[in-house]
Amino acid sequence: MPQLKALLENLLRPDVTEIALATGRNPCVKVGGVYEIIDRKILSSDDILQILTTAGGSRHVDNLGLKPVQWGCRVDGIGPIAIAAVRNPNAVQARLTRLAQDPRTGAVSAVPAPKPTPIQPVPARAAPAGPAKPSAPASELSWSDLNEDAPPQAPAQATLPTAEKIAAAAPVISASPSFELDLDTAPASAPARTRAQKDTPRPHNLAITLDDPADPTLLAAAASAAHFAALALDDVLLRARAEGASDVHIVASRPPLLRIGGKLLPRGPVVEPQALERMLESRIPERLCAQLAVDGSCDFALDDPRFGRSRVNVTRQRTGLKASFRLVSREIPTLAELGLPDAIALATRHHQGLIVITGPTGHGKTTTLAAIVDIINSETSHHIITVEDPIEYVHPRKKAMMSQREVGSHTRTFQSALKASLREDPDVIVVGELRDTETVRMALSASETGHLVLGTMNTPGAAKTIDRLIDLFPPGDQQQVRVTLAGGLRLVVSQRLLPRKDGPGMIAAAEMLPGSVPLWNLIRESKTWQIPSLQQRGKGFGIVRLDDSLADLVRAGKASLEDALLVAEAPDELEAAVAGKRASAVPQAAPAEPPKPAEPEASKGLLGRAGALFGKKGGA
Repeated sequence: MPQLKALLENLLRPDVTEIALATGRNPCVKVGGVYEIIDRKILSSDDILQILTTAGGSRHVDNLGLKPVQWGCRVDGIGPIAIAAVRNPNAVQARLTRLAQDPRTGAVSAVPAPKPTPIQPVPARAAPAGPAKPSAPASELSWSDLNEDAPPQAPAQATLPTAEKIAAAAPVISASPSFELDLDTAPASAPARTRAQKDTPRPHNLAITLDDPADPTLLAAAASAAHFAALALDDVLLRARAEGASDVHIVASRPPLLRIGGKLLPRGPVVEPQALERMLESRIPERLCAQLAVDGSCDFALDDPRFGRSRVNVTRQRTGLKASFRLVSREIPTLAELGLPDAIALATRHHQGLIVITGPTGHGKTTTLAAIVDIINSETSHHIITVEDPIEYVHPRKKAMMSQREVGSHTRTFQSALKASLREDPDVIVVGELRDTETVRMALSASETGHLVLGTMNTPGAAKTIDRLIDLFPPGDQQQVRVTLAGGLRLVVSQRLLPRKDGPGMIAAAEMLPGSVPLWNLIRESKTWQIPSLQQRGKGFGIVRLDDSLADLVRAGKASLEDALLVAEAPDELEAAVAGKRASAVPQAAPAEPPKPAEPEASKGLLGRAGALFGKKGGA
C-alpha cells in the first residue's frame, strides 16, 4: 500500500491537479484530463480508508456513503488540499485535490490544469473480450470508471465532485476542523540518507522526510505525528462524548472501544502500535514518563474544554500500549439525578465520623462521592480537603472552602497528605480510595479527632466493607479498629450500575447501612457475621438491602429483571419478590423495639425467617 506522503508528492508536479483512489484499482493522478497510474499496488477498501484516516478523515470514514463527504487539510510545501470520498457496499472512492491560495486575500480555488499531450493510463488488468466500454468524460469520474466489479448502474449521487466543485466548497472546507501535514519539501532527487543517518534515532516531533524508506504501517508514518496523533485522539474522545460512553479503551492493533450501556463497542479503524505511542506521548505528564518505563503503567487526568475531563490509565501489554479513559461529567450530578436515595444526604450533617462508598470498579463510586461533597460544598461553610489520584471532579467555589490535592502533583502519597491535612484546620476530609493499611489508619484517626471523613473502597457489599476495614490490620490491632468503627461509622453505601430499561444510560441500585447502636454492638463484639441478619430485619433503622433496591427498580420499569438477577445477592428471592409471590421475605422489626444483636435474638431472626418461608409462625 503506498504511503500518503508518497501519494501527495505527486501533487508537486505542475501537470497534476488531483489524485484518484478507488477499490480494486491502482492509485492514479489526473494529467491533462486523463488518469495516469502512479503505483503498481492494487488498493483495497481498507487501504483507502486508512489513507483517508491519516489525511484527517478519522471523524468521517465511518459516515461515508453514496453522498460525497468533503473535508480539508494543509500540507507543508503543497498548500491546502480538499478531500472528497464516497462509499458503496463494494468499494471506496476518493479524490485529493490541490487548491491554490491567493496570498493577498487567502481565498482558495482549484489549480488550473495545463493541457499537455494526453497520456494514456496503463491498464491495471487485462480488459475482458467484448465491445469496448465508452470512457466517461474527464470532468466526472464515477464508480464504474475505476471499479469494474461495481454495480453496472451507479447512483448519480455516487459521483465525486469535480475539482471546480471542490474549489467552490473550499470556504466551507476551510471553516471545518482541519489539520496540517508536515512533509519535507526536499525534491525527489535528494540524496538518500546514509546508513549512519538512518541509525540515528530521531526525536518524536521531527517531520517525516520524503527520502525515508517505505513503511508498511500507514498510521505510524505519512505525516507529522504530533498533529495527527493529537487530533486522532481528540476525535475518539469527542465521539465518545457524543455517544454517551462512560469509558474509552484504545489498544494497539485494535479499533478504539467505547463502553456504552455497559458494553464495549468498536469504533473507527485499527490503531497501529506506533500511532498509539504518538497519540499518548504528548499527553502523558513528564513526571510519569519514568514511572511508565519502570512500572509499565501510570495514572493521570486530562482536561480539555472540548471533550471535558477524563481519568487516564496507560499500561504496556503484549501488543503495545493500552490507554483507558474514564470520562468525567462536565457537571457534578445530584443524588436525585443519579437515582440514589435522599437519605444519603442526611449523613453529611454529622460533624465527625466515617462515610464509605463501596462497590465494584466502574460502578460510579467516585460520582456518588462527588455528589455528596457537592452537598457539603453548597450547604455549609466547612473547609473541605480532598486527596485523589488523580483529581477527577473539579469542585467549583461555592459556600465551603475547597482544597483539592492530587497525589504525585501536590503531595507524594495519600498518607503524607492525610497527615498534613490534620494541621490545616479541616472540617471534612475526602480520600479518593481507602486502598491500604496506612491510609485507612490515618482516615480512622481523623474520624476520631473531630473530622468527617469520606472515602471509597472496592468491596462487593456493605457487610464485606466492614470486614475489609478490620482485616487490613494485623490481629493485634483489630480490636482497637473495632472500637473505633463502633463509635465512628456513620454510613456505608454499596452500589451497582445496571443498564436502563426505559432509555439509554445506566441506573444505580444502592445498598445503605447507616450507623446505629445494633450495628456498633455487632462490630465491637466481633459479630460482623450477623450483619446480614441485621439487614434483613433492620428497615426501621434506615437499612436498605441491595435486593430491595433492585426489586424497586424492576417494578418501576427502570431496569430489567434479567440484569437485576445478575447482581442480586439472592436471585431466587428477588425473582419471587418481583413476581409478588410473597409480600416480604422476612418479618420486619418494629422501630420502637430495636433488635439487640448482642443477645441470642440475633440468631432467632434467622429461625423466624425460615418459619415465614415455610408458612409457619416465626418465633424463638
